[in-house]
Amino acid sequence: MSDKTLLPNNRLILGDNLEVMKTLERESVDLIYLDPPFFSNRNYEIIWGDEGEVRSFKDRWDGGIEHYIDWLKKRVELMYHLLKPTGSIFLHCDWHADAYIRVHILDKIFGEANFRGEIIWKRANAHNDAKKKIAVLTDTIWYYSKGEDCTYLPVYVELSEKYTAESYRYEDERGKYRLVVLTGPGVNPNDIEWRGYHPQNAGRSWSVPKEVVNRLIGEEKAKRMSVIEKLDLLFENGFIEISKNGIPNYKRYLEHSSEKGLLLGNLWNDIKNLQGIDKERIGYPTQKPEALMERIIKMASNEGDVVLDPFMGGGTTIAVAEKLNRKWIGIDQSVAAVKVSELRLGKQRNLFKQDLLSTFSVQLYRYDYDTLRYQDAFEFESWIIQQQGGISNKKQRGDLGLDGKAADGSPVQVKRSDNIGRNVVDNFKSAVQRFDQRLFDTNIAEGKPVGTLIAFSFSKGAKEEVARLKNHQNIIIKLLCVDEIVPLAAKPTITVTWQELSRDAKGSTKIEFSAEGHSEAGIEFYSWDFDYNEEKGFNPMEILDKLGKQVHTFKAGVHTIAVKVVDNEGLESIETIKLKVNGVVTAET
Repeated sequence: MSDKTLLPNNRLILGDNLEVMKTLERESVDLIYLDPPFFSNRNYEIIWGDEGEVRSFKDRWDGGIEHYIDWLKKRVELMYHLLKPTGSIFLHCDWHADAYIRVHILDKIFGEANFRGEIIWKRANAHNDAKKKIAVLTDTIWYYSKGEDCTYLPVYVELSEKYTAESYRYEDERGKYRLVVLTGPGVNPNDIEWRGYHPQNAGRSWSVPKEVVNRLIGEEKAKRMSVIEKLDLLFENGFIEISKNGIPNYKRYLEHSSEKGLLLGNLWNDIKNLQGIDKERIGYPTQKPEALMERIIKMASNEGDVVLDPFMGGGTTIAVAEKLNRKWIGIDQSVAAVKVSELRLGKQRNLFKQDLLSTFSVQLYRYDYDTLRYQDAFEFESWIIQQQGGISNKKQRGDLGLDGKAADGSPVQVKRSDNIGRNVVDNFKSAVQRFDQRLFDTNIAEGKPVGTLIAFSFSKGAKEEVARLKNHQNIIIKLLCVDEIVPLAAKPTITVTWQELSRDAKGSTKIEFSAEGHSEAGIEFYSWDFDYNEEKGFNPMEILDKLGKQVHTFKAGVHTIAVKVVDNEGLESIETIKLKVNGVVTAET
């Protein structure tokens, strides 16, 4: 397998980000946002509760703050190498370790010169504990770039009605306006007095608004005018008002204002933390609001850029990145994090029906045979070749039946079947030879495989033919079973029962559902779609249900309910039931 993986569009990866990031191509990412587990209350840190998270949790805490910083520093070092020269990193933390993280990690890895800002996000209001100590209402988001020439788009906050009323408090026949000084900082020795006022007396210099002068006489003519002539022009056209103490001020009208809003600083107190009633909530305790991620992504990336979140959590970063037409990759050690993010993306795609940069893939520890064996053939071919470390063909025709190349450049063919026979081997040999005779001859001469055949299993005849070609013609064809590339496991099973709880006069009925999953790996969670449509796909109304219990009210009619179970390996199954609600509830077959 190749030691570096080209970063394809849109991937969810289950694994320790330290190991996953080692396999990714250097300088392939434009923006990294990470919200690592805080160095704070231990009980608070256990969110999903699955084995991967618990294992990571223990590693973080052994040895106190020094060990925590070392744990995080190793990961940030890899992130630095993944960033493009124009890339940036945003590291979200709280007061327990923010100073340590800046001094011992970010300043050392990115350099003090690349410090771009300390974002203070007000996420809460004061609680009762503020009576005993100063309440901590904010988080810190450290912002660093890899180099001086980084992607940065200034953020403007929309002008509020209060701001407009207070700032544009004057009015004349042209409309509402505010007064702006016609001088700027610093002294220009070439400046002269105008209408009794000399800016040098105040240690300043003339600063004339170009946009109004250009609008009055044209840009080319304005270039030939002196500062004094421009001031006369503005005064004669009613754009300058001189105060009682002789200071000239420019009248900036609201209608012609070029203000995009208030230029945002480092205090972000206009984005509220999520509450229990917010529609965004998916059941993830430390879930960040989409507005926060939208601001960061828009500020430090462009459409088509790659956004990486190595501590994916509830998937907010990647969900927002997709809405904003960025490519993305999310990594998490928790099965629940990866699968919840997958469901969230699926629901979002169903909702917005937007044009997407590409499909997304989910990389797990194990995969179930049925899902791989019966999925779309072209998608499977591309995916399994990438898993093997190769590069798949982008087109499906004119390739002699070959589906891609291995890491060494030799051809690969994928058969999404079992018990592949001798005829496939013969046809593959001919295709490889026609594809590149020189490469075919070189590999024979050097005793290397001329190509690789991937399938779920091979027949005795296929294996014998491969042995014969090697022994008699020195032609080596590599047979590779799918389970040698990715481990396979049995997906979970699920049973669903229901009972009627109550009925109202209008015919609506409240029903309680119970789902019970079975898997050797253990069950992680359930998701529910109470209005399932097979053509539209699974669109969960309840994404994260740890108990498998739900109560839902249905109006009269026929309803299809789908429940999905996810086990601790990330494998899943879905069960559907169809109920007819009409005075009594009956199951339809």
